[in-house]
Amino acid sequence: MNDDTIRLPNTIDELKALVLQLEARHQDDKNRYHQLLEQFRLAQHNRFGKSSESQPAQLDLFNEIEEEMVTESAEEDEQTISYTRKKPIRQRLPDDLPRTIIIHDIEDKTCDCCGHELHEMGRDISEKLEFIPAKVEVTQHVRPKYSCRHCDTQGTSVSIKQAPVPASPIPKGIATSSLLAQIITAKFQYSLPLYRQETLFQQWGIAIGRRTMADWLIKCAALFSPLYDELRRIMLEQPALHCDETTVKVLDVEKSTCYMWVYCSGSDTPGTDTLPGIVLYDYQPSRHGYHPVNFLQGYSGYLHTDGYKGYEQTHTVLVGCWAHARRRFIDAQRIQVKGKKGRADLAVSHIQKLYRIEALLTGESAQKKYAVRQEDARPLLKEFREWLDNAATRVSPKTKLGEAISYTLNQWEKLIRYIDDGLLSIDNNRAERAVKPFVIGRKNWLFSASTSGARSSAMLYSIIETAKANGLVPYDYIAHCLDHLCRNPDDIEPILPWNVKLNV
Repeated sequence: MNDDTIRLPNTIDELKALVLQLEARHQDDKNRYHQLLEQFRLAQHNRFGKSSESQPAQLDLFNEIEEEMVTESAEEDEQTISYTRKKPIRQRLPDDLPRTIIIHDIEDKTCDCCGHELHEMGRDISEKLEFIPAKVEVTQHVRPKYSCRHCDTQGTSVSIKQAPVPASPIPKGIATSSLLAQIITAKFQYSLPLYRQETLFQQWGIAIGRRTMADWLIKCAALFSPLYDELRRIMLEQPALHCDETTVKVLDVEKSTCYMWVYCSGSDTPGTDTLPGIVLYDYQPSRHGYHPVNFLQGYSGYLHTDGYKGYEQTHTVLVGCWAHARRRFIDAQRIQVKGKKGRADLAVSHIQKLYRIEALLTGESAQKKYAVRQEDARPLLKEFREWLDNAATRVSPKTKLGEAISYTLNQWEKLIRYIDDGLLSIDNNRAERAVKPFVIGRKNWLFSASTSGARSSAMLYSIIETAKANGLVPYDYIAHCLDHLCRNPDDIEPILPWNVKLNV
């Protein structure tokens, strides 16, 4: 019997077996249809719908008594959000900016009625912001040479004295720390490729080729290497880290896809975390698990990650990411029939309850976070686990909702670990935000030409993002570090970001 021809049974038992076979085939076809329908709806949403994961009104659906009735209208549970749009107010221009005063006065200061002289009764002042293009200067370093005429007339060897060559980030090069800082921040902070910077310099009458700038960047990255190593050493002393990875294309690597890994400690908002804010990128030619193992060698603390199994090879205590779990339920929510509420809404609403607890704990001490999580979050997690176990028996694992439930259950021990320590986070958004600047930059420059270029990019991205995490202006910090490193490459302590005081 093939798929197109069904042989009629001769006995009742064969007929029953045929019926069961056809029912199983029908169920498989039905499941396949719903799976394709979900993929189509999700593809339509990803292309034409909103990408935000925020939930308007955050419906509090999880306390429904009868879970089987979730498909009915939930209008009575919806919260109405009302607000009054505020009129935008122009911010005052900074007082420390230089000001050029232009007075627009009248020539005729006599009264049109009586002819007497007018007196000034007040002034109207309006300020406008003027933009002055970048100014490029040439700094000449003159080193006079001195010799002894007496020794010269006596025929003895003449000694010449001269001031030593000033230390420079690029020896015998024309680039100063300020120029290098401009090129580095333009490319790695503002995602401006070198070929575009080349045209900008041409507008100012300066010929600096992109290959020259690429060579400068590689040399600067080598100069920053001791600082990077010290930041890594300090990072591995912290009790909790975050990690993520993203793809990068490198032309001189035979494989089509390489990876940029990012490791973080502390917060990306200065002053909101007791741990030092450090962001380090690490280029590797693959996504194998031994790359984080090598980078985190000797580290045994907490590591926030997504569900990638490669991190299980590290000797760390893995902490799951509720943002990843929520994202899967949101995908299931997006493909539901419009106007109806389903199980995906219940899951998303419950996860949002966990996030509301975390929102109230922003800026609190680790001890306070631990206590509140034990009292408020633990019961919610227990309730959610019971719901997941029940839903797993009723939802096909091949659907988007079934995939979300399976992922959450498989990651459960890691997902609930954040309540065990107040230093931990509910998600891995710290690392995802840190990798975002690289992803945005990648859209502009598309690829790295060489492995050395990719490693240099990792080094310079690390310095910029670490400076931002500590409230420093990257341009000022990079220029300061280059000036210091070309003179004292072994003295790293003064240029650690939390030890540097710059005008920001």
